[in-house]
Amino acid sequence: MPYSQYWLIQYQDKSCYDFLQFFSYGSSKEESQRIYQVFREAGGNFIDTANIYTNGTSEKFLGEFIASERNAVVLATKYTNGFGDNNPNGGGNQRKNMVQSVEASLKRLNTDYIDVLWLHAWDFMTPPEEVMRAFDDLVRAGKVLYIGISDAPAWVVSQCNTLAELRGWTQFIGLQIEYSLIQRTPEREILPMAKTLDIGVTAWSPLASGWLTGKYTKANTVEEERKLDNEMMKDFVNQSDRNLSIAKEVDKVAEEIGKSSSQVALSWLLNKSVIPIIGARKVSHIEDNIQCVDVELSADQIQQLEKVSQIELGFPHDFFNADMLRNFVYNGTFDKIDNHRYSQLMDISRK
Repeated sequence: MPYSQYWLIQYQDKSCYDFLQFFSYGSSKEESQRIYQVFREAGGNFIDTANIYTNGTSEKFLGEFIASERNAVVLATKYTNGFGDNNPNGGGNQRKNMVQSVEASLKRLNTDYIDVLWLHAWDFMTPPEEVMRAFDDLVRAGKVLYIGISDAPAWVVSQCNTLAELRGWTQFIGLQIEYSLIQRTPEREILPMAKTLDIGVTAWSPLASGWLTGKYTKANTVEEERKLDNEMMKDFVNQSDRNLSIAKEVDKVAEEIGKSSSQVALSWLLNKSVIPIIGARKVSHIEDNIQCVDVELSADQIQQLEKVSQIELGFPHDFFNADMLRNFVYNGTFDKIDNHRYSQLMDISRK
């Protein structure tokens, strides 16, 4: 039975998240345990899953894997998504679902506390006050140590943390978002928000569903050739000229430095101070992925990658960068002002 888990790889003096996502497909329990062992031997200690992954099997397997070394592992899981039983109390961000989800996860994980509890996705229904107070109650009860949020607008995260700070409740310390060389729209609002509020950022789908691994730009194995023979796969590969251009640039940089395309794409995220979340179904996947921490991209290579993948920031960012506005706002002295706060935020927006 496959399972899903997320790992923080601490390798030498750097770190890299590796998320092994199998859901309803992937590795056997035996292969998964071998992957876990490779991860631990590499120095990894942060493991994350979710309540619904493979209907709870992920948490059960993890509970077995970490049983003899619980204190050496930082364990994270998520709540919000339901198991498809059409029970309105079994989904969403509300307190009832949070509490019952945590209790069930603790049993499956065979532990009495969760190091990090993530809100899996914002439901736009539950009041922020209810969410943050419920989180704080779990922290005060010792069942959860830290909290994070996944897949939510910047204004929601800001509202929740501001409310928690005002009332003395536990605040979000981590954020999970979709982010990669192909999906860079979080640079508009989410990344500047996280920087300002000092929230750590992890990126899911950092390889853009395989686009940045090289498997859609070059068929190097019989298996990949067979996949590309499928008409549906050909349509997928050809659906975006932009995606293909970005993938080819990643391949080019990888060839220049003698690394895999995956390692280059993940290294770019590390250079952005973002922790990449990686899906792996085989030992070879994690062995390749963890080497991203040893990749050194030059300034020119980073510039090449960002040029081919650049996005329009839109309003109000483009408006702020207009020379006419700057002349008005700073009374003609913009080029003479050196302000650390402006430089940090604008640097995030430009990258």
